[in-house]
Amino acid sequence: MFQEGETSVVKISPDLQIRFERTPAEIAQNTTFRLETEKRSAMSKPDHESLSYADEEAKRKKRMKWTIGITAFVIFQVVQALFFILVIMKFKSPKFRVGEFSIQTLNVGTQAAPSFDMSFIFPIRIKNTNWGPFKYDATVVNFTYGGVHLGQVMIPKSKTNLKSTKNIDVSMNLSSAALPSSSNLGSELSSGVITLNSQGELKGKVTIMFMLKKTKTSQMNCTMAIDTTTKALQWLSCK
Repeated sequence: MFQEGETSVVKISPDLQIRFERTPAEIAQNTTFRLETEKRSAMSKPDHESLSYADEEAKRKKRMKWTIGITAFVIFQVVQALFFILVIMKFKSPKFRVGEFSIQTLNVGTQAAPSFDMSFIFPIRIKNTNWGPFKYDATVVNFTYGGVHLGQVMIPKSKTNLKSTKNIDVSMNLSSAALPSSSNLGSELSSGVITLNSQGELKGKVTIMFMLKKTKTSQMNCTMAIDTTTKALQWLSCK
């Protein structure tokens, strides 16, 4: 900054010098301009800092949203994969059972001359708990008394849809004609109960997603007690 009465000398070459003299008014004007410039610079600096901080904060929030979104997507995919592997892809053997039924006719003998003859509608239930259909082959269900075969019913080849139960009702007639005289039918008739058993095997394939197949086999082993007095099913148990 020039002071009043001050002369500035500028050397262009060793032999040439230029002298500048500035008036007090010019010096004051330059000083005012410099001060105003410094003031404006000082005032604009916080604004630039505020804008820079706001930009950084917006970028940070955007990165956080992306991180949360990607994390949630990955977790969802992992849960979906676990559900698919542990639940949908798990092959299970369908349940091959007998439902409760009503006796249509029942004729019994005495303890001295034990015999029985009965007819009923036998309800067979095939419950498929898989996430795909179960196609099974034709099979038979055998009825026994004390290990002696009394009769059988035919189950035709068919299919059970995913997560559903197929109901098959078949007519059945059973008699004690095939029982040996050494059976304990007489003692059972004296107690008013006839105990029967039904056994069968159901074999087929479970198909998941139209291409994954696995052979599964289901067993029927049911025991039923029939009350000869009320001519009704007393209890039924299947393993």
